[in-house]
Amino acid sequence: MEHAIPKIIIITAPSGAGKTSITRYLLQKYPQLSFSISATTRAPRGEEQDGVDYYFISADAFKQKIQEEAFIEWEMVYEGKYYGTLKTEINRIWQAGKVPMLDIDVKGALHVQSQNPGNTLSVFIEPPSVEELHTRLLARGTETPESLETRLSKAAYEISFSHQFNHIIVNKELPLACEQTEAAIKAFLGWQ
Repeated sequence: MEHAIPKIIIITAPSGAGKTSITRYLLQKYPQLSFSISATTRAPRGEEQDGVDYYFISADAFKQKIQEEAFIEWEMVYEGKYYGTLKTEINRIWQAGKVPMLDIDVKGALHVQSQNPGNTLSVFIEPPSVEELHTRLLARGTETPESLETRLSKAAYEISFSHQFNHIIVNKELPLACEQTEAAIKAFLGWQ
């Protein structure tokens, strides 16, 4: 294996702050990184595929996995919608000799970081403002007025935890945020 102690990289942010775009940029550039596919009980959106974007499972199956302690972290992120990172997924990536990149919510990120303090890099992607976040979420075209309000309220709460992460990167301009996140990861992994 490439590293004596297996490493984990966590990218976290409020919904709509850009963590998925930054994660995709890094995965395309660095084949040594591997996307950790989360499990969720929500339905697929658009072109999302099971086993590629998420492991889409039923609420009952998810709860069974909780009982079996199969998750490194899990949360009920929104009412009735569970998300989690399976231990088998992290091990699959490590066994392939790669570094897992977790694109997960703030509470899950704090949990993984606390369980793996010496081998985890956590990067919090912050929107330039809640107003900008509102604009981005509206542009997605996937939100109802109620879900938009829920996401914005949750975002304000999540931003209050940003100081608990290794790095805070404000995503005002996506290319710059990608570069800053890349620099933090390269320093953490000892890459030139």
